[in-house]
Amino acid sequence: MDSKNISNTGQARIFKNGFLESLSKTRPWVIYTIYVPLCSYMLYHSYAYLNFSPGLIAGLFFIAMLSWTLFEYAVHRYLFHWVAETERGKRLVYIFHGNHHEYPKDKERLFMPPVPSLMIGVLVFTLFSGLSFLFAGTGNYAFIYFPGFVIGYLVYVSMHYAIHTMAPPKAMKGLWRNHYLHHYKYPEKGFGVSTPIWDKVFGTSPEPETKVPESKIKELVSGSGVHQKIA
Repeated sequence: MDSKNISNTGQARIFKNGFLESLSKTRPWVIYTIYVPLCSYMLYHSYAYLNFSPGLIAGLFFIAMLSWTLFEYAVHRYLFHWVAETERGKRLVYIFHGNHHEYPKDKERLFMPPVPSLMIGVLVFTLFSGLSFLFAGTGNYAFIYFPGFVIGYLVYVSMHYAIHTMAPPKAMKGLWRNHYLHHYKYPEKGFGVSTPIWDKVFGTSPEPETKVPESKIKELVSGSGVHQKIA
């Protein structure tokens, strides 16, 4: 996928079946509508019915949000950019992430669609419940950890959406620059979207000497047509 031209218009056709194709798209408000009320209720449940203290809820919630950033980095680096050898593997990589690199401005595929999102959410909550029971003797800590992890995801995916659709705020130009370089010059670097911390820890930050003109950063969010990778 890295050798192909990048189109700032249009979107990929992932499935021949029209119904499946429709399930591969979504809008931000749909995901917010699902997860913000769910996470809010789970935190309320943790306080009102499970009798966890506000301090414990806040602390574990914050730890879960931080853990998301490492998960985000690992999945982006090792799953989304997995170099598959088989046709089936290549197809999976394209469905998960390759189509985004071809059409980075496709607004309908910047958030994970509801159906696969909810399926993965159930598995993640089950995993957290099992780990909570294993280490604490009760699965109830998942009612705090899961919302923190999901809110971490919402922060990440919202920032990713903003990077591809909005001009960068002055204080956050570095994140826009790193993601532009990931798309157009260093697909093997810059895997962190919501934070550059893990790229620095694991040595995958884009080259510090690389200068990206302001016009190029703006092109990421407002350009059109087809663009080659930066030389």
